[in-house]
Amino acid sequence: MIRVVIVDNEPLIRAGLEHILDAADDIDVVACSPVGQAVETIQEQRPRVVLLDSCTSDADTLSTGIGRMTNPPAVCVLSASSNEEFVATALASGAAGYIPKDTAPERLVPLVRSLAQGWTMMSSPVSHAVVTRFLADITRTSATSGIGRLTTRERDVLVLLAAGLSNAAIGGRLHLSLGTVKDHVRSLLSKLGVERRVQAALQAERAGLLRP
Repeated sequence: MIRVVIVDNEPLIRAGLEHILDAADDIDVVACSPVGQAVETIQEQRPRVVLLDSCTSDADTLSTGIGRMTNPPAVCVLSASSNEEFVATALASGAAGYIPKDTAPERLVPLVRSLAQGWTMMSSPVSHAVVTRFLADITRTSATSGIGRLTTRERDVLVLLAAGLSNAAIGGRLHLSLGTVKDHVRSLLSKLGVERRVQAALQAERAGLLRP
């Protein structure tokens, strides 16, 4: 039997979730609790899964309290938002799931079963937000790594290059000969692992060099 605790400050929401889950033969809602009593309730009931409303004012304190428990339950955040910042914060706090509140009711029972088996569960919009953030972070890290290999003068050249200046214009701005500018451009392209100026400009933008 999968023991579940529902944490929400709204009695109607708690009752609705309990009604859906109680229809399953293998799920037992052992308690429904407002956030203020949640940690004590979870410690007492030792559920396998906790459904936690993300809008509760003490959600951070609650997640910290759960994280300190021996054999903590799988916590699934129920939220009205798929904002990637909210998702990232929930997952970083130890949540095993993040599901929008507009999820179809018939998906709740399979969700709880999967959480009880150790899976991380997210809806498609939430998964998309997580993947998008992950790819953006990887791209930003890669760009920053390449930028870090540039000399100060090469960075100066890169910023002007990214602004659309020609080699001659860059030389005039930095008081460098055309040949020296070409050498800097050739070197920075090599260090960034790109062949074209537009690719270098894109890395400069991703690394934050072009922001005022």
